[in-house]
Amino acid sequence: MYAKLLIVRDTFGVWVDGKTMAAESKLSTDTPLTEAEEKRLRRFRRSVENRRGRSNPAIVPNKLARTSAFAPRRHNLSTDGTFESVYIVRPHTVVHVHGRELGSQHRDAIYAIFRSRARKISEPNLAHVPGSTDPLTASPRIDYYYTQTTWRDLLLTTGRTAHVNNLGSLLRCFEEIRSVSFRVYQGRFDEYESQIQHGRLPGAGFSDNLINEIRWDGVSLDAKVTVKYGAWVRRTFEAKNLVSLNADVYFRLRSDYAKSFWPFVDSQPTYTYVDDVTLAELAGRDYRSENSKKRAKFREDIVQAFNDMVSAGGLSGWNCEVLGVGRQKTYRYHYGHALERQGVLSLDAPNEELP
Repeated sequence: MYAKLLIVRDTFGVWVDGKTMAAESKLSTDTPLTEAEEKRLRRFRRSVENRRGRSNPAIVPNKLARTSAFAPRRHNLSTDGTFESVYIVRPHTVVHVHGRELGSQHRDAIYAIFRSRARKISEPNLAHVPGSTDPLTASPRIDYYYTQTTWRDLLLTTGRTAHVNNLGSLLRCFEEIRSVSFRVYQGRFDEYESQIQHGRLPGAGFSDNLINEIRWDGVSLDAKVTVKYGAWVRRTFEAKNLVSLNADVYFRLRSDYAKSFWPFVDSQPTYTYVDDVTLAELAGRDYRSENSKKRAKFREDIVQAFNDMVSAGGLSGWNCEVLGVGRQKTYRYHYGHALERQGVLSLDAPNEELP
């Protein structure tokens, strides 16, 4: 039987290994796939379906696309070094932030560097001890991921004027992000809730800085900038727990709430609606405990955000469905993507490289 091979590119523009092609070959000949191969194929299919014609996407760890760890505002952020908060978006993410409060400008900076392709380097582990079982000393080499670009490109990506004053603001954003520790829960949300209810420390997780190091050759606009990611980001790259976001749409958005909602909406290719409670969690709000006046104001902000996503070319349209009555009333926002998924594009459409 003829075995059809699927060849795709991985997140960093490198051809995937023979295992991926072997997995597709097995699929064609009805040979059972391993669990790892099935997961890999499902991930690649989702990536193909969610391309939506984007030409220069931001490749973002999935949990950073579905978190409320970035407040939907740019001012009045807590800069207290002892600041800490747990951000929950059920059932997608639980992220504990310690160090300071982050806002929309920090999300902009992060997405700007994730838009540039990451590269991998391997260096000798000076702390290596042969035969050691300690994760810090067991491996003879240490892998890093980094992004290299210029101040000018970063400023243009974020929609800022290429001026040295804006360069300083962007550098300050990176340094503030680097000072914050992110503790990301790795297990299922129901397991997290069960552990918390019993007063126990949640199980598997990872605490680290998103940015490990920032280097720049100078303070001119065309000076080279190198950003080295932290260990948690490195692990998400290696595990391919990534999503492709339409960054052109993101950086055209004007509403801070829209910037909180769009990554969630764009990273979920099969979703066609989202409820007000989830949108509130993405904005870091406890919607159920708020009074009627605050809820009504938030719904006005939601309307503005969805209109902004339409104006930016991300959505073709949206409408609101009211469910329930009284205090139990909820608002469900249905939407359609402006760019169709790859699965429904014309067969004559030009080929497009995967992120």
